[in-house]
Amino acid sequence: MTQITGSALIIGAGIGGAATAVALARAGWKVRLFERAKEIAEVGAGLQISPNGVKALEALGLAEGARVAAVAPEAAVMCDGITGFEILRLPLGDAAVDRWGAAYLHLHRADLLSLLLDAALDAGVELTQGREVTGFPDDGHGPVTCSDGSEETADLVVVACGVRSGLIHDEPTFGGQVAWRALVDASRLPEGLIKCEATVWAGPRRHLVTYLLRGGSLVNVVAVEDRRAWVAEGWAQRGDIFDLAHSFKRWDERIVQLIDAVEECYLWGLFERQVPEALNNGSRVLIGDAAHPMLPFMAQGATMAVEDAVVLRNCLAGAPVAEALERFNALRRPRVVRAQEASRENARLFHLSSGVDRMLHQGPIAFASRLMPSVAAGRLDWLYGHDVRADE
Repeated sequence: MTQITGSALIIGAGIGGAATAVALARAGWKVRLFERAKEIAEVGAGLQISPNGVKALEALGLAEGARVAAVAPEAAVMCDGITGFEILRLPLGDAAVDRWGAAYLHLHRADLLSLLLDAALDAGVELTQGREVTGFPDDGHGPVTCSDGSEETADLVVVACGVRSGLIHDEPTFGGQVAWRALVDASRLPEGLIKCEATVWAGPRRHLVTYLLRGGSLVNVVAVEDRRAWVAEGWAQRGDIFDLAHSFKRWDERIVQLIDAVEECYLWGLFERQVPEALNNGSRVLIGDAAHPMLPFMAQGATMAVEDAVVLRNCLAGAPVAEALERFNALRRPRVVRAQEASRENARLFHLSSGVDRMLHQGPIAFASRLMPSVAAGRLDWLYGHDVRADE
């Protein structure tokens, strides 16, 4: 297949933008990466990278670096948040490699972003910070406009600037939940309180996720609560630890102890947007949260963005830009829509409010988990078993 390359302008130096910069630069493209922030800094938080995401990192030659920085959980577990009863246990570790072809990893977001940006710069990507793109031609061709009034041109424009970039015409929709996020120093907790597992603690109108980062020295906490509205001016703000503790005060003692150890937290409103019918327009393409922001209840946001990067590179390898982007849209849209829908379904499952509903929905899951453990794993084959390197 003839390798086709050119110039690419990537807008946004988050996970998706940085992954795409690596993918295209290593494929021979001349890549410029624009980030509107003057400094690339992120609020500390963890990421779950499922086996499909690790395979995408393998395609970029970065999986080993990710493994070094990551914690590999032994299992994914779902518990009743109030009683602590274990509803579901899904073996990971070697079992994930055997079934889905790669490990399941927990990474600090800053560690993954640093890995990607270092690889991008090593590959010759030109990173410009403090440069904001503010507009595009309607037909997807021609120069983009920057906030200083200047214009930039490229053979390919990749929009990777997130859910609230201001460049996407359709505003994201508040998903009806807010999320507190915190990192807890594990040394502040009783030994063994939080195991090397990805654990969802489900309860009425709220749930909490815990897992280890950085060799087990940190516990990542994501606590989600149903809300009617998000009234803050920004999409994220400093959280009130008292409010967090109050929302989970009658939960399992392990959760109460964990929240007691929180020293700082942030509060997010969770937003999503319907995936557009076309992710592409002329020589422009949307990836990551700019294209398909989703609720975090399948832990696929970062992974889908890295998958996007690999598929985009592959589509561009043997076709002109416009044709390649049509192929990218055909491959990616059905998959990201399905991931969005699965995330919404998990939101309902995790937040069942009545005891009867929890018994009717979670009881069969607990029964099947014990008698037919492969059934739960099989329901994830379409997601975790997928290898974007084979997309054609």
